[in-house]
Amino acid sequence: MYTRKMMFVLTIGMFLLIALPFAPAQDANAAPKAAAKPSAPGPIVAYRLDFSINELEDGRKINTRHYSMNLTGGGPQVLKIGTRVPIQSEQGKFDYIDIGTNIWAHLKDWDKPLGLEVNADISTFPASNEGRGSGMPPLIRQLHIGATTIVIPDKPMIIGSVDDPDSKRSFQLEVLVTKLQ
Repeated sequence: MYTRKMMFVLTIGMFLLIALPFAPAQDANAAPKAAAKPSAPGPIVAYRLDFSINELEDGRKINTRHYSMNLTGGGPQVLKIGTRVPIQSEQGKFDYIDIGTNIWAHLKDWDKPLGLEVNADISTFPASNEGRGSGMPPLIRQLHIGATTIVIPDKPMIIGSVDDPDSKRSFQLEVLVTKLQ
């Protein structure tokens, strides 16, 4: 009988030694968790975004275009400027394409680091359409910079940069985020 009790105690002891490291820890002083209450929305914070599209040649800035928008951490905003150009289809109907600048921005408040998602599309007609015969549609030059990054208010930063494969030029998208009072 003594041997059976001893085997029972050893079996329970072995079980506890094996199982305890895998059991979740519990704090004896912890109160039972209450149902999560919906938190009240915080104050709305507005920001001004100043975008600059810099054109550089051989590393020297030769042109800059400025665009600004005000937005909150709520939803995305779009800034669009350009021309809708008619393109005739084979059936004789016209479709339209947008030529110009389109900047889409969305602030994401990640509890102190301020996140920014940006997509910038820029399309233009090249200065010359050399080598294009009459009756040929014009060429359209496009560039796209898209990024999600953390921004520091009141400090300008480069979001992205692209090189023009046909020249010594490059383009940079720069942003300055300023908190509005």
